[in-house]
Amino acid sequence: MDADFDAAVLGQGLPTAVEAALAEAGARRSEPVLAMAALMRAQSLAPDHPAVLIAFYRHHFYGHRLSMARDVARRALVVGAQALRLPVVWREVPKRALPGARHDAPTRFFLFVLKGYAYLSLRLDDEVEARDALALLRALDPDDCVGAALLEAVRQRALAGGADAEGDESVYVQATGAAAWARLPAAA
Repeated sequence: MDADFDAAVLGQGLPTAVEAALAEAGARRSEPVLAMAALMRAQSLAPDHPAVLIAFYRHHFYGHRLSMARDVARRALVVGAQALRLPVVWREVPKRALPGARHDAPTRFFLFVLKGYAYLSLRLDDEVEARDALALLRALDPDDCVGAALLEAVRQRALAGGADAEGDESVYVQATGAAAWARLPAAA
């Protein structure tokens, strides 16, 4: 593992200009155009930094642009996979437990991003992506350190004709990878 990536997942190691751009994006979150301009500045300076990806994800997610949030999750999956020396296409990642699901920053980053991706796929009615991402997540994290079991239960309930994302938002909020991403330390 790369110690720099560990620090990056924790919101550390940002160049001052990137930190300032992310802080501005956070301060301007009620002004989406100005927040996006700040995020674009941060991205131009540190395109693959986890803190920048997390900030973009949050911006799109909380702005209800779920498809765009999922696109960010796809990019973040590649960054996380590279840090873990995994195949960059998530569907090609071997279905075996990843060590460090409780404490290793790059592993947790990858798992939370995969969970967020599964959640967004579910919300976007992309059942195959949601199912497959959750199956991989369960294989990578058999102890359920990131809480994929709840999201899988919600998916199963929806398949059985239970409440959907709009009808049972409180369960989705508990199950969402977005909420998990929101707990990762990063500006914005």
